[in-house]
Amino acid sequence: MSIKLENISKLYGNQFALKNVSMQINKGEVVGLLGPNGAGKSTLMKIICGYLPPSNGKAFVYGFDVEIDSEKTKSLIGYLPENNPLYLDMYVREYLQFVAKLYKIKNVDDEVNNSIQICGLKLEQNKKIGALSKGYKQRVGLAQALIHQPDVLILDEPTSGLDPNQLIEIRKLIKEVGKEKTVLLSSHIMQEVEAICSRVIILNKGEVVADDLTENLSKFIQRGEKILLELDESINGEEFTQLVGVLSAKLINPNTWEIQSNGEVDARQQLFEFAIKRGLNIRAMQKVENSLEQIFQEFTIQK
Repeated sequence: MSIKLENISKLYGNQFALKNVSMQINKGEVVGLLGPNGAGKSTLMKIICGYLPPSNGKAFVYGFDVEIDSEKTKSLIGYLPENNPLYLDMYVREYLQFVAKLYKIKNVDDEVNNSIQICGLKLEQNKKIGALSKGYKQRVGLAQALIHQPDVLILDEPTSGLDPNQLIEIRKLIKEVGKEKTVLLSSHIMQEVEAICSRVIILNKGEVVADDLTENLSKFIQRGEKILLELDESINGEEFTQLVGVLSAKLINPNTWEIQSNGEVDARQQLFEFAIKRGLNIRAMQKVENSLEQIFQEFTIQK
């Protein structure tokens, strides 16, 4: 496996930033790390990268202890922090050459050219970093994370502050890179995680509250069925709740109802028979799946 955490805790004074976090991430996985602000996402990433020591527990990268074999584990990891610290007065190519030499890369120019090509920086390589747009600065940050061809890529809010076009470009880039590397990324953009990640880990108050494939999380919290029903005329919503298995009915648009069932019977069949009996025409009927945003709220909002 690429990353293994065993009972990782991090204390700041008397407050836990992380509490007994354990997980395994296998080679080739693209994993989304979700959680509200202050959940411990950045702290966890910094511990994996060796920038912060844990208060308790062990972190391993490809079997190497992050604290004992720090130089080795750092050589295996490419890291893009949330604030993307760059030398704004350096030129793009100059900066990447500088980073390559820090990693003691032998063929500096070859690796710089490769990172420039992969990250789409060819036209910007001779510009000062400070003159670049936010999107291209993020590309430079990704290029420096990839310069030494790491096996593990850790990205903390990689699309933060980007406009829609830049977001799509960076998302495509991460997805392409993820075909060959293990990727762990944090994000507040649910659509981004759904588009890129096959697995999701949710942190809340420093603890893992969910860890599964993206599609399995929806099944885990789903209780009954939610159905959108559009009729050709208005009716009294109380009539729906008299049907077997229907828990509630809420009017969300003229003649469109959100029906919640208990999942024990097929509510769609019940609604279809109800419409026939009442002489109503069904314009549309659709089962609504839980979105990742709804799942996130389910696991992190205190009821």
